[in-house]
Amino acid sequence: MNEKAELRKLMPLTETSFYVLISLLEPLHGYGIMQKVEKLSNGRIIFGPGTLYGAINNLQSIGLIALYGDTTSNERKKTYLVTDKGRELINLEIERLKEMVKNAKTLIENTKSNI
Repeated sequence: MNEKAELRKLMPLTETSFYVLISLLEPLHGYGIMQKVEKLSNGRIIFGPGTLYGAINNLQSIGLIALYGDTTSNERKKTYLVTDKGRELINLEIERLKEMVKNAKTLIENTKSNI
């Protein structure tokens, strides 16, 4: 099976996983991810530590994110970065979401014209 098909098995992403992945398009540690997601979502999403670190562990175990740089100097602040596999999954998920929105808009417009 090709890599794209393997990645599609991981879809749809949860909102938590999606936001963690896009936050890690640049290297960040856990608290930085929390801050970035809160800002990106205009305060709608606030991760608790358990939710965030559960997502980080899961995404790391399937190779979508990886530790970044030297973590030996301060083990409490591990920095993560999305992998190439993670970037590809982000792109696939964005295309899936675009299709959903396009289909919804089309149906809404068709429904309006029939009323």
